[in-house]
Amino acid sequence: MALPLGTAAVLLLVLFFELVRPRLSRTFTRARVAIARAHRMHAVESYDPGRERRAEQRARALLRSCVDDRDWDMYSELGFLRVNGPVGASAGEGPAPYAYLIYPHKPIVAYVPATGELLNEYCITFPDHTKPFGSSRLPHSDDVLAKWMAITADERRLIGEANMHLPGRQVDPARIRRDLARLARWERERSERELGGARAA
Repeated sequence: MALPLGTAAVLLLVLFFELVRPRLSRTFTRARVAIARAHRMHAVESYDPGRERRAEQRARALLRSCVDDRDWDMYSELGFLRVNGPVGASAGEGPAPYAYLIYPHKPIVAYVPATGELLNEYCITFPDHTKPFGSSRLPHSDDVLAKWMAITADERRLIGEANMHLPGRQVDPARIRRDLARLARWERERSERELGGARAA
C-alpha cells in the first residue's frame, strides 16, 4: 500500500513541476533581464565621458615632467619618442648604432639611424588597472612613458621579455620610414632654430 502511494506522490510532484516549469522559467528570465537592465543603467549613469580626456591630460603632464625638453617637443609635435641605444652607454663618437621609436599602443621599433634599416618590433603592453573603469589600455601618453621608463631603466630586460617580431608585423614599414624622414626634418629645423637663437643672443 505504501509503495503505490509513494509512487503516486512522486508522479504528482513531477507532473506539478512540469506544469509550473514554464511559468518559473519566464519569471526567472524576467528577473535576469531586470537585473541586467539595472546594472546597465547604473553603468551608464556612473560613466564619465570626460574621464579618458582628463586621464590623457594627466598622462601628458606626467610625461612632460619626466623627459627633457627635446624629447617632449618631439613627442608633442611628432607623436612618438626616439631613444638611442645602447641605453646607458657613455656618449661616443659618431651616431648611435641603433635606436628605438616608441609609439603609443604599438610595438617599440628598433632601427639603425645611419641607414634607416628596420631591425625588429618589440611588443609589450602595460594594462590599466584603475578602478572602477580599468581597461586593457593606458592613456596614450602613459603608455609611451611606461615604455620609455622601461627601456631607459633596463633595456636588456625589456627587450628580453618583449615579444620580438620582424619589422612590419604590426607597424607599417612605410609609416616608420615616413616618421624617420619627419624626425630628420624636425631635427634639422630645430637645430637651425637653436643656432639662430644662439647667434641672436
